[in-house]
Amino acid sequence: MNNKQFDKIKNGKGFIAALDQSGGSTPKALADYGVPEDAYSGEDEMFDRVHQMRTRIITSPAFDSDKILGTILFEQTMDREIEGKYTADYLADNDIVPFLKVDKGLAEKENGVQLMKPIHDLEETLRRANERNIFGTKMRSVIHEPNPSGIKAVVDQQFEAGKQIIAEGLVPIIEPEVNIHSEDKEKSEEILRDEILKNLNDLTEDENVMLKLSIPTKANTYKELAEHPRVVRVVALSGGYSRDEANEKLKENENLIASFSRALIADLNANQSDEEFNKSLQHAVDVIYDASVNKK
Repeated sequence: MNNKQFDKIKNGKGFIAALDQSGGSTPKALADYGVPEDAYSGEDEMFDRVHQMRTRIITSPAFDSDKILGTILFEQTMDREIEGKYTADYLADNDIVPFLKVDKGLAEKENGVQLMKPIHDLEETLRRANERNIFGTKMRSVIHEPNPSGIKAVVDQQFEAGKQIIAEGLVPIIEPEVNIHSEDKEKSEEILRDEILKNLNDLTEDENVMLKLSIPTKANTYKELAEHPRVVRVVALSGGYSRDEANEKLKENENLIASFSRALIADLNANQSDEEFNKSLQHAVDVIYDASVNKK
C-alpha cells in the first residue's frame, strides 16, 4: 500500500470523483454528454468515445489535486492510457489517488435489496489492479426497503469481498447504496449503520475500509462510522439528487465528503469549447469541494 496515498485519502481536504460508468450505463452517460448512440458503431467505438470523455475531464486544468483526492475508474479505463501513461499512473503522477470499480453489476431485487452479482474473477482483477498501481476498489449494492435480513445480506457480502481485497493490499470502498426514492429511507439507514458497525468491529487492526453511502435523511446518521478506527473515510454518492440538492444535504453531515458522478459531470458536453468545458467543470469541482469541506 502507498502510505502517501493512504494519508491523502484519510486526512486530505477535498472529494473523490467517480468516473466509473460501466458498460450498461455508458450509452446514457455518452448521450448526456452530447454523444448519441448513432454517433458510434459497436462496443469498441463506444468505449473509445467514453475514454475520450474521461480523458478530457482528467486532463482539464479544473481537475486539480488541490480539490480532488481520488478518482474511481472503470476497468477498461484502467487498461487505457492518457498522454502515454496508464490512467492510474497519470492520476498518481498528478497527486490524485486511483480506485477501480470491481463489481459486475446488480442481481435481481430480493428481500428488498439488490446484492452484487458474483465477482468470479475478483482475484485476477485485483492482481491486475496491483500491476496498474491502483490504490483501492469500489463495489456497489442497492437497498430499496428496510428489510433487516436483506440489508444484513448486502453488508455481509460487501465485507466478505472487502476482506479479499484487503488481503491483496488494496483498500475497498464498500458501497451499500440506499435508494433515495425508497419508502422508509431513514429506517433503512439505521439498520444499515448498525450492520456496518457489527462488521467493522470484527475487523483486525490491519484491516481498513472506506464506505460510500447515500446522503442520510437524518444528518450525521453515519458519524459513528466515520469515527470508527477501521474506517479510512466515508464518502457520499449523489444518488440521483441534483448537484445543488446533494451539496446542501452533504453540508449538514460532519465527516462526510462527496464521491459524485452525475452531479460532477452533468454540465459537460462534447460540443463545448475547451474554455466552456473547463469553466463548467471548474464550477462543479468548486461547489462540490465547498460542500465537502465546509459544514453547517
